[in-house]
Amino acid sequence: MAEQNRGPSVAQDLVGGRYRLLEVIGRGSTAAVHRALDESLGREVAVKVMRPADMDEAELRRSDTEVKLLAQLSHPGLVTLLDAGTERTACGDPRVFLVMELVAGADLRDGLRHGPLDPSDVAGIGRDLCEALSYVHGRGVVHRDIKPANILLLDRPDAAARFRAKLTDFGIAWVPDSELTLEDAVSGTPAFLSPEQVRGDHAGPPSDVYSLGLVLLQCLTGTMAFPGPPLESAVRRLTLPPPIPDDVDPLWGELLAGMTAMDPTARPSPAEAAAALQRIAALDVLAWPLPELEEAEESLRLGEVRGYTAPGMAQTGSLDRITRLAARALDVPMAAISIVDADRIWFLAARGLEANGVGRDPGLCASAVLQDDLWVLPDAAAAPCAAANPLVCGELGVRFYAAMPLKTPAGANIGTLCVLDRVPRTLTRAQAAMLRDLAGLAMDQLVLRRAALEASSPAVGRAAVVSAAAVRPAALPEPEPMPPAGRAPLVGLPSAS
Repeated sequence: MAEQNRGPSVAQDLVGGRYRLLEVIGRGSTAAVHRALDESLGREVAVKVMRPADMDEAELRRSDTEVKLLAQLSHPGLVTLLDAGTERTACGDPRVFLVMELVAGADLRDGLRHGPLDPSDVAGIGRDLCEALSYVHGRGVVHRDIKPANILLLDRPDAAARFRAKLTDFGIAWVPDSELTLEDAVSGTPAFLSPEQVRGDHAGPPSDVYSLGLVLLQCLTGTMAFPGPPLESAVRRLTLPPPIPDDVDPLWGELLAGMTAMDPTARPSPAEAAAALQRIAALDVLAWPLPELEEAEESLRLGEVRGYTAPGMAQTGSLDRITRLAARALDVPMAAISIVDADRIWFLAARGLEANGVGRDPGLCASAVLQDDLWVLPDAAAAPCAAANPLVCGELGVRFYAAMPLKTPAGANIGTLCVLDRVPRTLTRAQAAMLRDLAGLAMDQLVLRRAALEASSPAVGRAAVVSAAAVRPAALPEPEPMPPAGRAPLVGLPSAS
């Protein structure tokens, strides 16, 4: 009975001989998208139906070839095209259809109705779309209609998960050697057209980059860069770049200015834009200012350092085993247990590092020791406080750094357990939990060692209350000199998810 209520034009018409159209879930000027039932497989899909006017049989055959080419595209950042074809309806009208996966989620246009998005979400969405564009451009396809309504945001499984975006609607895409695509026609949505589209010039891959730049700018500001009537909106970009507000982060401003450059050859490729967005996403977690300890707090912290660096404290094989376990469990080439002193960072144990310590100023651990919890640099080369660090820009080439402070029972951070890699990466929740547990185990070993030494030598107990101005603990050797060129320098670390 429910099918009969839809009316004969919907209930009886099977697109492609198998797709029963249900309700309309999206509509444009020349096409409509329906929820549909694939009667062959018994699953729900989305079917976009276009009815081009006055297509002869030759044009229908060319169109059929092109939509089948589009249906071969497969990428996580694209709504999967399951089927495509051209046909004549019972009335003899031409019909082009695309069958797509039915995505659970709203489009970006709906998401922007509530105002601007969080910059970290925008970076993730932008990276997904840039990677998708890089894929389709590599196959000679240009989308030509990048806009919020053509970007789907998948429902997040939980609040902690980031948005995943998919690009959809290749209805006016340009296909290589196409006779069907009209290059002299202005195709696309006026508010997001590139200057070359407005002029009616050939719209190549840089045109998609420009349009995506306008979309990302709207995501950050909550407003379109070129509002107003369609003609006025389109013509303004022939002479003006989009206005980027002063309160937009400079890194974002630089990227968006490049993506929306008037000259198509000056725009970054989608792959270059994706890399820039990955750096911005990594830095967003590190955007807060580094904490600073008051002089009295630092004095107390250094007093605790003295208590855990008295003679004999460093001689324990258990710390070496912990660093080996950390490197193996997190699949990194380098790991260290460090003590952050007044002017040095000492390595009580190290894996993959060839020195005993490093000066405190260039040490990443000197920043990590100020944190209350695990601190991660997904890409140290993209972090302002670490990019110029010799460990990052030198031959060792540290890109990834994660450290958990070693907190004493008195509540002072005296050092870190850190892991390092030469490639950018992140930690899974399981890996983060492992690093926290191993740091706790390392601190337990230091506490036990200190208690044993205090029981055997009262002098060790007195070392714990030596002032912060005391000399360097005798148990820790002078650091080896930095390795000459050709040898990997060591690591200790400054920090900036």
